[in-house]
Amino acid sequence: MEDHTCPECGREFGTKRGLGVHHSRSHGTLLPNQQCSNCDSEFHEEYEKKYCSTACRDEAVSFEGSNNPNYRSKSTTATCKICEGSFEYYPSDKRGLYCPTCVETEQWQTTPTVRENENPRWNGGKRTVSCAMCGTTIERWPSEIGDVTVCGQSCRETWLSEAFSGDGHPNWKGGGNGAYGTGWSKVRERALQRDGYQCRLCRKTREEIGRNPDVHHIVPVRWFIDSKEHTREDAHFIENVISLCLSCHRKAEFGKISRERLRKLAHGSLDIDD
Repeated sequence: MEDHTCPECGREFGTKRGLGVHHSRSHGTLLPNQQCSNCDSEFHEEYEKKYCSTACRDEAVSFEGSNNPNYRSKSTTATCKICEGSFEYYPSDKRGLYCPTCVETEQWQTTPTVRENENPRWNGGKRTVSCAMCGTTIERWPSEIGDVTVCGQSCRETWLSEAFSGDGHPNWKGGGNGAYGTGWSKVRERALQRDGYQCRLCRKTREEIGRNPDVHHIVPVRWFIDSKEHTREDAHFIENVISLCLSCHRKAEFGKISRERLRKLAHGSLDIDD
C-alpha cells in the first residue's frame, strides 16, 4: 500500500491528493512531483519537465557539433571568388562564395546594367510621332503615346477645349442654342462677318484656328437673364459681341481681359492698336 504520510508533521492520509492539499495549506509548499534527470533532485512542476533548472539542462545537454539540432556535418572549405583565398563555412548557411574579409571590405555585388536593350522591358526607345493638334514632329516614349499625343501644354489645352465641348462633354444634353433664345444665330453671323472671321484680340484667322472663332458676349447672357428689366434676347446686339479664338475666349471668360478693352475692339476697326 502506498504511503501518504506528511514528511513535515507525520500525519497520514488515505490518498496522494489529500496529502498534497494538506501540505500546501498547512506547510505552504507543494510536494515534489518530478525528479531531475541530471542531479536526481526532486522538484515540483505543473507541467512535465526533465530538469530542475536551466543550469542542469545546460550541463546535461550540449549543442555543439552533432548535438546541435541544426547540425548537418562539419564545416566545408571554399575558395573566395574575389581574393581566391580558402575559408570555411557551414552547409547549413548559404553557399560560401566570399570570405568574411572580402564581404566586409570589397564591392562584391555588381550592379546589373539595365540601360536600353539590356533592360528586360526595353521596347525600342523613343518613337517619332506628330502632334495631334499642330502637326509638329516630336519624340515620345511608347508609354507616353496614346490615342492623342500632343507636343506641349498649349496644344493639350486646345485639344481639351475641343474634345470636351459639345457632345464630347460629359454633361452634354443636346445641341442648338436654345438656352440663348431667338436672335442669337443672326447676331453671331453678323459678328463673324464684321470681324472678318478672325480673333479681334490676337488676329488669328479662321484658317489658323481650324474653324470659325467663338463669338463672345461682352456683358454675359446670364446678366440679362437675372435682370428684371431685360430678357435673354436683349444680350444679342452687335455691340455686345466679339469674335475670339479659343485661348482668348477663355481669358475673357475668366476676366483676364477687361470688358472695356473688348468693347473698344468690337467697335473699332480690324487694325486697332491693342
